[in-house]
Amino acid sequence: MATETVAKPRTSARVHVQKFGTFLSGMIMPNIGAFIAWGIITALFIEKGWLPVPQLGGFGETGGKPNIGLVGPMITYLLPLLIGYTGGKMVYDVRGGVVGAIGTMGVIVGAGIPMFIGAMIMGPLGGWTMKKIDSIWDGKIRPGFEMLVNNFSAGIWGALLALLGFYGISPLVTAFSTAAGNFVQFLVQNGLLPLTSIFIEPAKVLFLNNAINHGVLTPLGVQQSLEQGKSILFLLEANPGPGLGLLLAYMFFGRGAAKASAPGAAIIQFLGGIHEIYFPYVLMRPLLILGTIAGGMTGIATLALTNSGLVAPAAPGSIFAVLAQTSRDSYFGVILSVVLAATVSFLVSSLILRTTKHSDEADLGDATSRMEAMKGKKSSVASTLTGAGAGTAAGTTAAGRGGVGVLAGPVRNIVFACDAGMGSSAMGASVLRNKIKAAGFPDVKVTNASIANLSDTYDVVVTHQDLTERAKPATSSAVHYSVDNFMNSPRYDEIVELVKESNTEGGTADAGTTHGAHAADAPVDATPAAAGTAAGAAAAGTSAAGSPEILARESVVLNGSATTRDAAIDEAGRLLLARGAVDEGYIAAMHEREESVSTYMGSFLAIPHGTNAAKDHIRKSAVSVIRYPEGIDWNGKQVKFVVGVAGINNEHLHILSSIAKVFTNKEQVARLEAATSEDEVLELFGKVNA
Repeated sequence: MATETVAKPRTSARVHVQKFGTFLSGMIMPNIGAFIAWGIITALFIEKGWLPVPQLGGFGETGGKPNIGLVGPMITYLLPLLIGYTGGKMVYDVRGGVVGAIGTMGVIVGAGIPMFIGAMIMGPLGGWTMKKIDSIWDGKIRPGFEMLVNNFSAGIWGALLALLGFYGISPLVTAFSTAAGNFVQFLVQNGLLPLTSIFIEPAKVLFLNNAINHGVLTPLGVQQSLEQGKSILFLLEANPGPGLGLLLAYMFFGRGAAKASAPGAAIIQFLGGIHEIYFPYVLMRPLLILGTIAGGMTGIATLALTNSGLVAPAAPGSIFAVLAQTSRDSYFGVILSVVLAATVSFLVSSLILRTTKHSDEADLGDATSRMEAMKGKKSSVASTLTGAGAGTAAGTTAAGRGGVGVLAGPVRNIVFACDAGMGSSAMGASVLRNKIKAAGFPDVKVTNASIANLSDTYDVVVTHQDLTERAKPATSSAVHYSVDNFMNSPRYDEIVELVKESNTEGGTADAGTTHGAHAADAPVDATPAAAGTAAGAAAAGTSAAGSPEILARESVVLNGSATTRDAAIDEAGRLLLARGAVDEGYIAAMHEREESVSTYMGSFLAIPHGTNAAKDHIRKSAVSVIRYPEGIDWNGKQVKFVVGVAGINNEHLHILSSIAKVFTNKEQVARLEAATSEDEVLELFGKVNA
């Protein structure tokens, strides 16, 4: 069967720069631990450090010979080699990493200074060229000679790359580093460095910061730190003050969902160092970029006036990371720069919020969607803003079994993958399973599993949009679909069509290229469901043999007394507690789970449950059901039914399957809303304890 050709969309220059920045970041970020280790050793043991040790700091002499120490060799050899290896490995696995590291060594020795930019060139170059060379004789080597050819080809080409790095790349990179360093020094000497915030702060919101920070500022900052013991460059982008000031302004003068979510966002941004959490707030009102620019300029000016800096990169940009890498003589200046940056950003942002009219509540989800669209992938913290992982899924490029986006055979095995928790994915799997059966394909297996237990054995993988990027590496040959609503996602119909097409005699199906979803109505699931057997049991209408009653009449409340989300969680948890199913610690874990990602499911339903770490607080499986006729606000969504869940050994999956069937049927939901007795509710959910 012919497959439809999808026109490839044009890629903007901004996206290319983002990809370039992401690639640079991919070489630096895995090695941040090594940078931190070097920063700690430097801060402690150099001559001006907290605990000067000549043998470790590399100053003075021992036995008439100069001390080499750890600081110099680590920054000159270890860190560039790690970057070069990582860059090569990104392109061509371990073999590319080894060749990239060999080439990097040539640049290091040729320059005699820390060669981070050289490493970021030679690492990927080594991996890419080795990959091309291997393709020349791929499949042409006689059996028994593979190891010989592979080892000698890598050795010979690595040696040639080292020579190229020594004689060719090293002088060019040295000249660039010198020119860039002189330019930065010019800005510092003329008091112009604060002006860089005019470019850096907008670049952060547009996700161009990686190209600037990891491509230029970190390498130059390390060189400056080696010479002067600290560098202001490490804080040009990482200062958490401007973002904190913006979020504080929303806490006091924002409205609706933006104001409600700002405190949590501030904690994540300032303490966790995840700056992207405040980007949607800027996108809601682009004029607020002036607040972060003013704050950034103030922070940089403060650092310059107090001659303060960090000894190593602060990544992520948490206040804890900043303080950990602060030079011994710079604590006052660094702390002052953060405080003043936050203050100025707060004042300017507050003025803008107070003098302009805008509906924050209506636009936060949309702004989050635009942020993720610009980023090119899902944000790991976006769900904190909307309570439901709102945003445009970056989409999932389907890597089918016969090529990109193409299935080589019929769909037989579908998995609904989740993180870890109590059963959202089982409900989603149940909905999808019922749709596929109704379409006439009962033999297609639909299971649910945790992402940690995924293997590359599935035809189709379905995940909540916040989890897709995590599921891809383990299931690279599967077609991926992102959903944003577990109860009635339109993606389910697309999957059913894919099943129909692929199971047509002699046919294959083009899975398309993007199955993203817009403003989310559903949380990231967190089901520890052990693969498909449990879900299969749920679908068959069975529960664990001999398991006690899971949904009891006394756990059904037709008129809940709570008026807020947290009170509703408490009410659902107390019903579980009264049944002896959990202890007090589990209720606290239910709140903890809700703070991380909302358990709103769509169709007026929320299923609060504990975290995976709260398993020890569960004594037996139980479910509670509470109806709120007037509805309560659940992070901006209306909830009329709250189902508290506690499960052991997946005994609760059958009742979740029954609940899923009810809430995907509008008539059933209407009957639940009109129910006048607990028995009617139990009847609607079926023989859940059979």
